[in-house]
Amino acid sequence: MGYLYYGNYALLFEIGRVEAIRSLGISYKELEDKLRVMMPVLYMESKYALPVKYDENVTIRTILKEMPTKMIEFHHEIINEAGKTAHKGIVKLFFVDMETNKRVSTPSYISDKITEYFD
Repeated sequence: MGYLYYGNYALLFEIGRVEAIRSLGISYKELEDKLRVMMPVLYMESKYALPVKYDENVTIRTILKEMPTKMIEFHHEIINEAGKTAHKGIVKLFFVDMETNKRVSTPSYISDKITEYFD
């Protein structure tokens, strides 16, 4: 059809989320290997505005609008080559201690690195 497959938007959200966290000096690998904390997805919302075409370069904008507590909520925008918002989404994740398999609050490893953006 010449358009990006609808299921790939979740993958773009994942890329945006991983890179946003990496830009703060945080890696998923460290979270899991050293801190033994994982972040499973609890909720995902997707809103299609314009189609993204094959071979079209896009920008993934990922924003944290609130300081995370027991959950972290990422807002995503997929911007097309013309600079228009083609897609919006929200992904909510929570924190789980990998040893106990129980929910935990935001690790200080994360909150310490993002607090300055919410002061």
